[in-house]
Amino acid sequence: MADYYINVFLDDEKLKQIEDAGLADEVQEIDGKKAVQVAVNRKEQKKLAKGFPDMSFDASNACVLPAEAEKTLLGFVTDNKSLDVMKFAILKLYNPLAGRGISGRGTGAR
Repeated sequence: MADYYINVFLDDEKLKQIEDAGLADEVQEIDGKKAVQVAVNRKEQKKLAKGFPDMSFDASNACVLPAEAEKTLLGFVTDNKSLDVMKFAILKLYNPLAGRGISGRGTGAR
C-alpha cells in the first residue's frame, strides 16, 4: 500500500485513453467521479510538495496535480500501460531548479 496517491479524474477523453492502455480495471469512483489513483511514496510526495506548493493532500493522503502536470502524468500512465510510473514521472514533474536564475547557487558566477 502506498503512502500517498495522486487522483487523476477522468473525463470521456481521458477515460478512453485509460481503456485503450488496458487499464479499465483500475478505474474507480472517487467523490462520484471516475478516476485512477497513482501511488506515490513519501520521498516523491515531498518532491511534489516542493514543486507544487499550492497542492495539498486530503485526509486520505490523495491530491490532484495541476492540469499540465496531470497531462504529463497521464502520458506516462498510458505510454507504460501501468499506474506504477512515479519512479519515472517524478523526473519530469519535479524540477528542483525551476524558477532559479542562471546566477543561482552553485554556478560559480560571483
